[in-house]
Amino acid sequence: MTTREFRELFPILMRKVYGKSLVYFDNAATSQRPRSVVDKWVRISQESNANIYRAVHKLSAEATDAYEQAREAARAFINAGSREEIIFTSGCTAAINTVAYSFGQAFVKAGDTVIVGEGEHHSNLVPWQLLCERTGASLQILPIDDKGHWDLSVLKGLLAEGKYGADAEGASQRVKLVAVTHISNVLGLVNPVEAVIRLCHAAGVPVLVDGAQGIVHERVDVQAMDCDFYAFSGHKVYAATGTGVLYGKKRWLEQMPPFLSGGEMVGTVTLSHADFAGLPHKFEAGTGNFAAIATFPEAFETALLAREPEIATSYEAVCSYLEDALRARGDVRLYGDTGNPAGQAVLTGEASPAAYRRAGVFSFTIDGVHHEDAAQVLDKMGIAVRSGLMCAEPVIRHFGVSGMLRASLAPYNTMEEAESFIKCLDKAINLLR
Repeated sequence: MTTREFRELFPILMRKVYGKSLVYFDNAATSQRPRSVVDKWVRISQESNANIYRAVHKLSAEATDAYEQAREAARAFINAGSREEIIFTSGCTAAINTVAYSFGQAFVKAGDTVIVGEGEHHSNLVPWQLLCERTGASLQILPIDDKGHWDLSVLKGLLAEGKYGADAEGASQRVKLVAVTHISNVLGLVNPVEAVIRLCHAAGVPVLVDGAQGIVHERVDVQAMDCDFYAFSGHKVYAATGTGVLYGKKRWLEQMPPFLSGGEMVGTVTLSHADFAGLPHKFEAGTGNFAAIATFPEAFETALLAREPEIATSYEAVCSYLEDALRARGDVRLYGDTGNPAGQAVLTGEASPAAYRRAGVFSFTIDGVHHEDAAQVLDKMGIAVRSGLMCAEPVIRHFGVSGMLRASLAPYNTMEEAESFIKCLDKAINLLR
């Protein structure tokens, strides 16, 4: 399949805005949906609209079957060990909040430590801030340098302090969880999460990976990665909105209390007590978003098509062109540097740590031009990009700016679109100066 043929699967890419062909470069926020996903949602809504699990009639059975087929599709797509380890949520944010509440309630107390990355989306920062405020735990930061690379020496030090330290009263302290992003939604860098997981597991610490961007750009194998939790949204990987997945190792999920309570997550209920259902239902209270979640098989099939050699090669060429074109301008600063991290070999146990790679996410600033002004002018030229803080204010502030412009690509984007973007960017800069 060619990129052109792949594009034809997405009806919205054929539309015009302001009389110009749409160039959609805001894929890190939401990917577009193929016709197969839209058709599946419509079919379930029109033909099998009934509450899942709870009735014996045919419509309910059809909706339930579609829901469980989606669970198996999600399990296979990330190579989870069992269906019980796949929890459906409303998105990556809800998945992370589930762990922050449930894992936090089970394992985190005053004097404990949770570590998060400096480059996190708010969804993988604020839930841990709130957990620490509730419990009296300490929130520690794994910093990034000016290239956007993690300083793993800090992580190693925090793990050692957490494992062996003590507070002023002599009470044992311990790092209870590390939460990091697979790919920064601002910098686009593919982070060395495997190295972090090895360091943490050596200290007996579980790791949650925010996979909102990772699920899109990487071949995720949670068993090979050995993460304890992996969270992602469906709407960033071609599925319907309002969908998400929390993968968790069964040994953790079985020990965690439910986040929400109500119907379907219970076994037996009396007026004084309730027993919880087994996995995964313990974490899926209420009526699931069954018509939307049913689109997972079609969405993941689309994601697999995007990995076909001709499409993947074209996508890599488009991303390389865009990065080179942005770096070639002296008045543009592109954030996040690829290349080998300094001084990490001893820490990770690798002779030569893997170099940082960039996914198709490019955040930059323009000398003398406000990011919002540039985004508005580009919009009038038919080009959709993101501007502002990208729901990741700390990482934006790290680089000393008030906001950035972000162009984020998907495999359906073409070289012609990238060239058009650069030409329109030139025009926008000249207009705004």
